[in-house]
Amino acid sequence: MANHLFDAIRAAAAREAVFIETAEGRRWTYGDMLEFSGRLAGALQGLGVTPGDRVAVQVEKSPEALMLYLACLRAGAVYLPLNTAYTLAELDYFIGDAEPRLVVVAPKAAEGVRTVAGRHGAQVETLDEAGGGSLLVLAADAGADFPDAARGAEDLAAILYTSGTTGRSKGAMLTHDNLLSNALTLRDYWRFTGADRLIHALPIFHTHGLFVATNVTLLAGASMYLLPKFDAGEVLRLMENASVMMGVPTFYVRLLQHPGLTRTAAEGMRLFVSGSAPLLAETHRSFAERTGHAILERYGMTETNMNTSNPYDGERIAGTVGFPLPGVSLRVSEPEIGRSVPDGETGMIEVKGPNVFAGYWRMPEKTAAEFRADGFFITGDLGKIDARGYVHIVGRGKDLVISGGYNIYPKEVESEIDAMAGVVESAVIGVPHPDFGEGVTAVVVREKGSALDEAAVLDGLRERLARYKQPKRVLFIDDLPRNTMGKVQKNVLREAYKDLYRS
Repeated sequence: MANHLFDAIRAAAAREAVFIETAEGRRWTYGDMLEFSGRLAGALQGLGVTPGDRVAVQVEKSPEALMLYLACLRAGAVYLPLNTAYTLAELDYFIGDAEPRLVVVAPKAAEGVRTVAGRHGAQVETLDEAGGGSLLVLAADAGADFPDAARGAEDLAAILYTSGTTGRSKGAMLTHDNLLSNALTLRDYWRFTGADRLIHALPIFHTHGLFVATNVTLLAGASMYLLPKFDAGEVLRLMENASVMMGVPTFYVRLLQHPGLTRTAAEGMRLFVSGSAPLLAETHRSFAERTGHAILERYGMTETNMNTSNPYDGERIAGTVGFPLPGVSLRVSEPEIGRSVPDGETGMIEVKGPNVFAGYWRMPEKTAAEFRADGFFITGDLGKIDARGYVHIVGRGKDLVISGGYNIYPKEVESEIDAMAGVVESAVIGVPHPDFGEGVTAVVVREKGSALDEAAVLDGLRERLARYKQPKRVLFIDDLPRNTMGKVQKNVLREAYKDLYRS
């Protein structure tokens, strides 16, 4: 039986080829991957997971966690990765909305998650980064020769939750062909082969680390060093035997701060890729001066996978995200009416192609509102195309803050702050930050006589929001700036605090 995405993965490499190496020296071949993912798929099936069922996963990064993603593909399940920083209050929303058959979490979180999952009729099993957990016990008793579920190009492979313009996160539905077509395009565009060895230091609950880094590696039959997190010293040590690194701008800032980053250290590498947040032109130039390598910046989003890339051969221009990828159509339009604007003028970026998602989970009206009549997806990002055809991202029509590669929707943070005693109202903005691209910043109006201070606000958010959503700073002013319609002028706040994080 055909399984659209996994069949392509299965065909990409010889069984004896190395797939994963870890910092501790653990090694997994492609044959190991096929055997272990088959056992995990059998365990899922034994738990009652059937094709189309959602499997929510909130676990630490490990080879076993990647095998669970592949097992879901093989079982025909819809993989739902969740940020490991999400609190129980946040998980309650995701589990309630997605209605997964199974939730897989770290053993230490199981008790709390069982309470939440039980309210929504979901089972809970465990998996830890050391190769333990109840799911692996079940997998040990399952056969390795799993008959993959039949899945077509349009069947769902994953749901990734993303911030939106209003309300709570929305589940972006990604099909087998969304993932396969984009990974094959990137494999060819970035010249990946079985000889490549990727330094993988990204999280795997995010498009970049899960679908870009992992799927491209798999479909090239290449190998990866799987690191639990980014560590500049460890990355520099591995460069001698690696060929590619994918990272967020913060990685490159950290490497530039390390004295070990030299031309000699990087001479065996062929490609450094950056995405998930804007790369400062200054970082691009400094990295090229130190290493002789021009970082390749690209542009994508949860709903579309990757849309554009600076060229592999040709000039990689700092401050741009390159050209539309093969098979992807991109245009810049007037936001309200969708009419294209001339090159050089700023407008709304819209894209169309096999990479673009199938819509938002159980939100048909929201889905319809985000697409033009001719099928172009309205990204919410403002940009322009220059005379040479390079795409520039110049801002966002939405108020999303992108910090360290993660999307933060201000309304969610503001709602938590506004509920605190002593707060009249708040506005959350993103302002330039040298490490994170943008720093989450809260501007708060206190009630008269309130003694509320920055420490108290931050302390109040600690158990309510994932750490990456928590403000880097909390500032207090008498009144928020408003326009004649009474709308808060966040652009005024961003301008006022643009130098807040400059050293």
